Amino acid sequence: NTDVPSGSQPLHERVTVTSPKSGATVGKTFVVAGSAPGNWFFEASFPVQVIDKDGNKIASTFATAQGDWMTEDYVPFIANITFAPPSTATGMLILQKDNPSGEPQNDANVLVPVKF
Repeated sequence: NTDVPSGSQPLHERVTVTSPKSGATVGKTFVVAGSAPGNWFFEASFPVQVIDKDGNKIASTFATAQGDWMTEDYVPFIANITFAPPSTATGMLILQKDNPSGEPQNDANVLVPVKF
């Protein structure tokens, strides 16, 4: 894997989500914040989705880098999410590595369980 120098963590394990915390209750509007290695981004953003417990997509947006993303260092990111309340009480926030190549081996994501 070209994203991972020998002996280091896989790229998805280096993404930190500071808000919301795993298992947190989110409102119909909330902010996703954290930091990710620069190579998680493409053109300074990456996709973010919210799905309900049944796997239905209820929100989709992009997180944007809050600094220079052309680095392997950590870059802060932020995304604003707005959604209509789903029929389930729980769901998942999904942060996806931007993968312009479309190659499956370059896919990665981070899952954060949330309550509605």
